[in-house]
Amino acid sequence: MIFDVGTDLVRVQCKWAALHNDVITVRCYSCRRTRDGQLRRGYTGDEIDAIAAYCRDLDRCFYFSVHWLSERTFIQVRLTPTRNNQRSRINRADDFAFDATLGPLLGP
Repeated sequence: MIFDVGTDLVRVQCKWAALHNDVITVRCYSCRRTRDGQLRRGYTGDEIDAIAAYCRDLDRCFYFSVHWLSERTFIQVRLTPTRNNQRSRINRADDFAFDATLGPLLGP
């Protein structure tokens, strides 16, 4: 899919997001069956600029820039704080919501 954000066109891979307890998980790869079995391949910056994911359980969409993805095979974001109050290296779902990520790109 192509998003028109201001003066740029952004190549977006659309995915679904699964909700497990308070964590949303998005797979960052594609799968296809070959004669040698199932082939799983991650996305690169040459192919896409971002991943957009829809979580049906929450009826919410999330947006992840390909620069943020790095070499990840999946993304996990939290809806609530951790039980042990860990704050470093925790990804909050609200930080990746469409309005939080695409709003600054679209402008007023």
